[in-house]
Amino acid sequence: MVEEQYGEEHRDDDDRYELDRDTVAAISQAAENGDRDTVTRLMEPLHPADIADLLEQVDYASRAAILKAYEHEIDGEILSEIDESIREEVISLLSPAVLTGAMRELDSDDVVDILEDLGAPQQQEILRTLEDTDRLAVEQALNFPEFTAGRMMQREVVAGPEHWTVGEAIDHLRSREDLPDDFYHMTLVDPRYRPVANVTLGKILGAPRATRLIDIAEDTFRTIAADEDEGDVAYAFNQYHLISAPVVDAAGRLVGVITIDDAMIVLDEEHEEDILRLAGVSDESSLSDKVMATTRRRFPWLAVNLVTAILASMVISLFDTTIAQFVALAVLMPIVASMGGNAGTQSLTVAVRAIATRDLTGSNVWRVIRREVLVGLVNGVLFAVVMGIVGVVWFGAPMLGVVIGIAMVINLIVAGLAGTMIPVILDRLRIDPALASGAFVTTVTDIVGFFAFLGLAAVMLL
Repeated sequence: MVEEQYGEEHRDDDDRYELDRDTVAAISQAAENGDRDTVTRLMEPLHPADIADLLEQVDYASRAAILKAYEHEIDGEILSEIDESIREEVISLLSPAVLTGAMRELDSDDVVDILEDLGAPQQQEILRTLEDTDRLAVEQALNFPEFTAGRMMQREVVAGPEHWTVGEAIDHLRSREDLPDDFYHMTLVDPRYRPVANVTLGKILGAPRATRLIDIAEDTFRTIAADEDEGDVAYAFNQYHLISAPVVDAAGRLVGVITIDDAMIVLDEEHEEDILRLAGVSDESSLSDKVMATTRRRFPWLAVNLVTAILASMVISLFDTTIAQFVALAVLMPIVASMGGNAGTQSLTVAVRAIATRDLTGSNVWRVIRREVLVGLVNGVLFAVVMGIVGVVWFGAPMLGVVIGIAMVINLIVAGLAGTMIPVILDRLRIDPALASGAFVTTVTDIVGFFAFLGLAAVMLL
């Protein structure tokens, strides 16, 4: 009884952040019936992120109906939460007045994030709706290269001279009417507007008014170059536990600020991209994609796998006579290749993750490679014993067990070596290891596995 109750509670915990299917169905049905009051009543309690998930989960017809019924409640926060795969479609379904109101609520970094995924006509249409100062800030951000800190940053910065006291800072903050909705630091600048330190709001509020801000500044202070790659920015935030960091131009002057929420979004996108690429799926894939769009993205990767499979088949064809004489080889061949492929994928996944987190470097790469090879050796020996016994019991051929055992050891060693070295080599060549490593590792383990197994069989069994 206790176990059943625990299982039920555990399932409830797993589902607590999922949208209720009945609610989704009720909203879709009410929207299709044109019942705006019911749609509004059901969606009003939902968090903007949940509303965005709802729009992503339904099909185009339901999405259009929901937006038509709930359009006047769509605000900037909801718009910023919508996945980029359907964002352009959602924006096209909104009236200019609703879109204008939603965009004006957003900070400049969120506006830039939305605009950079849209076509030029839609960008210009939205820019025209912004106030002059906001439009200038967004246009300046869009001038920075894509995937850089300049695109990530928000232009709304809370800054003050380095000689200010706590009292002067508090008076300044209270007098401003254009403070960002969320900020964590006041950035101190020198006379040339170059950032020199950060002071947390907690310390400002907790210190006496006469205290100099520079005396209560954060010990850890880093600036981000506007042209720095967003992946490096996300790494810096994660590595050094930053909450916010000022962005500087080529002259070192303060031009914006990046906060932890934006950095973590980039970090999450980087991880998602690596996972998808490891599986041979485009990083632009989404559950909302149409059949043909998904087919076009996946076809090239399947074509690459077809080529590697043909190469492996060519190796097999070299030993057709051996296979004809020992049919058992055809039965056991997939085991050797499969074990090598799985072992290679394990090493590959560890290596790609370590490269992404900057843990695998030139100083420890050979130690990691040596460890993976030894792991392959130990596992190979253990499974060689198992498969040797299987070969004897299943086919009554002791030498067949020896052949598959030796082949297993060789392939698992090669799998550990290839799974680690190939991502490292690709990274050194400035090729994303998550993008291309899988195909290479699979090819190596298949070819080596088949060649070792069938080659040993031809020598030892004929």
